[in-house]
Amino acid sequence: MSTPEYYLAIDQGGHASRAMVFDQSANIVSQSESQIDTHSPIPGWVEHDPEQLISATFQAIQASLKTLGAGKKYLKAAGLATQRSSIACWNHHNGAALSPIISWQDRRQTEWLQQFQDSREQIHNKTGLFISPHYGASKMRWCLDNITAVKQAQQDNDLIIGPMASFLAYHLIKQRPLLADPANASRTLLWNINTHNWDEELLQLFGIDRNILPSCQPSSGNFGHLDIFGFDIPMTVITGDQSAALFAWGTAKPQTAYLNIGTGAFVQRPLAEVTRSDKLLTSLAYKDDSYHCYTLEGSVNGAARALQWFAEKYCINAIEKQVADCLTNPVTPPLFINTIAGLGSPDWQADIEPRFIGDGDLNAKLLAVIESIVFLIQRNLDVMEKTINKPDNIIISGGLSKLDGLCQYIADLSGIKLIRPQEHEATASGLAYLIATRPLDWPGYKNTKTFTPGNNQAIKQRFLQWSIALEKIIADKT
Repeated sequence: MSTPEYYLAIDQGGHASRAMVFDQSANIVSQSESQIDTHSPIPGWVEHDPEQLISATFQAIQASLKTLGAGKKYLKAAGLATQRSSIACWNHHNGAALSPIISWQDRRQTEWLQQFQDSREQIHNKTGLFISPHYGASKMRWCLDNITAVKQAQQDNDLIIGPMASFLAYHLIKQRPLLADPANASRTLLWNINTHNWDEELLQLFGIDRNILPSCQPSSGNFGHLDIFGFDIPMTVITGDQSAALFAWGTAKPQTAYLNIGTGAFVQRPLAEVTRSDKLLTSLAYKDDSYHCYTLEGSVNGAARALQWFAEKYCINAIEKQVADCLTNPVTPPLFINTIAGLGSPDWQADIEPRFIGDGDLNAKLLAVIESIVFLIQRNLDVMEKTINKPDNIIISGGLSKLDGLCQYIADLSGIKLIRPQEHEATASGLAYLIATRPLDWPGYKNTKTFTPGNNQAIKQRFLQWSIALEKIIADKT
């Protein structure tokens, strides 16, 4: 009998730190998670406590390995995937956090960024991104301008500022590396998608000193070791959550659209080379010595976050159950202009207030919010088809993918077959595949459910009405 190999996938999300151990057949053999808090001290600001983040991550890893028991000796390697665009400041001598973790959802620098509109084409050509307060550069600049400890650390040559993944890697790995992987570095507006390094012109544009940034590295490498219960576990992969999700079922297929719906919703098409769109993002999802994968990506900021907003607004405690009930007994809803956490692609509007158009009771309004998530996804799929051909199918994952009604709406509106594998936590599964060095025999989709497009004229008509309403609001604003 062959000796097993296990892979530790560390998934840092917006609500929890997760640690999952996979075997060579992509089965989960141990898992744990530890909740983290999200703070919004001022409307538009979204933060996490850096010490809680470190503590929760270690707790999740330790609990998962404790469950694994004697199997710990079969751990081959570990990897880390985090939410992209979140940033942190810390002292590179002692690791002390000098700022909160400023979340990808944070929009505190919306007005400040307006001064760079004349450079938007240059920024897009270099980074594959658009000017947005969600990305790291403006958050870094805010910390440098407003946090006394950050200013002092820079004067003392003690400051490091970078993606949340870099901060976590520094604290998890006992060698204390200062590194940034492509998926997370590319969400700063400072990383050049053509050279795979920090860009001098962009650093000057945003006033960021290269010396305070971690060094740019590939997604895979010998980054150091975790020391857990006296076991040295090599850390070999660091990437973004959506980037990892692409690989949950092995090599990403160009003719498939990958849709991951969690706090936000992200739809990706794998690419062999850089392909640009004037409204969508171009990203480098993964790079090692022998393989790379670019993506064309659409982003919806308000998915589960929009449902959380609705629950807070209307004081609903069990929003998950209410959503499920709502999809089982649909009513005719009003329209909801879903600008929760700002409009992502393809519209890129950070400061339009969310609103309902039309009347309805609580259930009708909730359904409107659910439909708005579907509509925003479809808006991205429509734009994507103008750049690359229509996909053969959509593979859906993430927490909201468990909702059958939501999946059917997406299939009906897009006219594309939608496949939902049983394992919906795609980030950890994809990370395990990368840690295992992309094996050819990695299992594909298991126990899938297929949603075939139906003739749902009602949702198509509401999507048309919603699109007209949204475009009018955007036009009136500009």
